[in-house]
Amino acid sequence: MPITTCVFDAYGTLFDVAAAAREAAREPAFAAIAETWPQLAEHWRLKQLQYSWLRAVTGAHDDFWQVTQEGLDWSLEKMGVAGDPALRERLLALYWELQAFAEVPAMLRALKDGGLNTAILSNGSPAMLDGAVQSAGISDLLDVTLSVESVGVFKPHASVYDLVGAHYGCAKDEVLFVSSNGWDAAAATGYGFTTAWVNRGGDPVDRLPWKPAHQLRDLSGIPALAGL
Repeated sequence: MPITTCVFDAYGTLFDVAAAAREAAREPAFAAIAETWPQLAEHWRLKQLQYSWLRAVTGAHDDFWQVTQEGLDWSLEKMGVAGDPALRERLLALYWELQAFAEVPAMLRALKDGGLNTAILSNGSPAMLDGAVQSAGISDLLDVTLSVESVGVFKPHASVYDLVGAHYGCAKDEVLFVSSNGWDAAAATGYGFTTAWVNRGGDPVDRLPWKPAHQLRDLSGIPALAGL
């Protein structure tokens, strides 16, 4: 069936998760991470994801803001800067104001002009996602923001992907699901969505039972994949 609905992961897909560390590192007060912010950002993102997976498989759910803070605390200790509460506070504040990738507004506008549904499906809590969407100025380009908090388990649990059909009443093969996380796109393939992995880093394909249907280096090609 033709694609009617384009659904996006949020963090790392629409929003640049490295932006918080990058912006903080430019501020004189946080010179301690001026050279090491890329490693800090990488550790933070990896721990954030690992903690979400562990909470999902053990049934110990908490919202993504808690997981985000715990991932940051581990990362600050790993980088030897855990003793700076001002740095922690600044990084967390910046996470609520993450920058969208440069191509995001035009890409979403093309989808909306083409008559397609557009949504976010994210591990993020509703408040976090609202902050990011408003900060990026893209609220008018999205129909809805769907959060895992409504089902109480993180991706890639199937009940998360169920939220799309529950909201739109569409068939699985009408959905183009887009994520910067290869494992997320792969799991969504197994679920039945058409998928695109935004592989900005040129990483290898994850060794999983399923693979993303498409790979892109950025989001600018999404309208064409959606048939526009």
